[in-house]
Amino acid sequence: MRSHPITRRLPTWFRMRIVPGERSTDVRNLIRHHKLHTVCRSAACPNRTECWNSGTAAFMILGNACTRGCGFCNVPKGTPAEPDRDEPNRVADAIAALKLDYVVVTSVTRDDLVDGGASLFAASIQAIRSKSPGCRIEVLIPDFQGSEPALRVVLDAKPDVLNHNIETVPSLYQRVRPQADYQRSLALLASAGKSGFVTKTGIMLGLGEGLDEVLDVMHDLREAGCSMLTLGQYLQPGKNNLRVEKFYHPDDFSMLREHALSLGFRHVVAGPLVRSSYHAASYGAGENQANRQGISPRTIPRNIA
Repeated sequence: MRSHPITRRLPTWFRMRIVPGERSTDVRNLIRHHKLHTVCRSAACPNRTECWNSGTAAFMILGNACTRGCGFCNVPKGTPAEPDRDEPNRVADAIAALKLDYVVVTSVTRDDLVDGGASLFAASIQAIRSKSPGCRIEVLIPDFQGSEPALRVVLDAKPDVLNHNIETVPSLYQRVRPQADYQRSLALLASAGKSGFVTKTGIMLGLGEGLDEVLDVMHDLREAGCSMLTLGQYLQPGKNNLRVEKFYHPDDFSMLREHALSLGFRHVVAGPLVRSSYHAASYGAGENQANRQGISPRTIPRNIA
């Protein structure tokens, strides 16, 4: 695989033209009007202008302060406020105003709550269904500390896609997300899949993982029944976050994508700027879209470095 020296400058393939448009302004104003949070802004996503121009956003419920201290994440850490029980209605109002066909609802991690915030995920799904009956809903949930009852609360509300990010390889969990557990996350995805739900996850590359480890994680995810996968380049969002250990070339992402498809993933989106919710509507709405695009999967040799 290609590598790129770590310098202050991003590789040339990260150059993107950001053109603020009327649509992105409308989305930003609507989010402010309803006093909502988005992971687009809180996590410093590089794609937010593009997504907002298309009229989409990943709504973040349960406040803007996370109880965990993951080294990669730009979302503020601290003691959160009490959940706002009206937040699901405001999210649903914003989605109805935007006339969205597909939405992503995520949250900060709330280990301070008995159910981890599962009840507000369920309430958000129900409110969106009430005000936008035709809208498809993807939820990007935390691990709820392994609570099966909390997961059931979300599943009983019947989201269209259940997303939970595995984030990185097991050997890096202690450094990257020390309060999480790899097997716990796999079990969550497996439980949702066995219940008949479409499951999705995402992996960040460039934190110091080995290629063999990434391939092993892909195999584990398929064994857990996960059918949708995103692969993106980790970018350091702030000076206090983990540094980038490696920049992957777009060709690397193409090879990894093909390998994932060969394992049986239905949908795979991979690229330097891909994030978990990037173009979610385009691949969350169809069946086997990647294969319909004429991509011929091939296996990546496990000895590529």
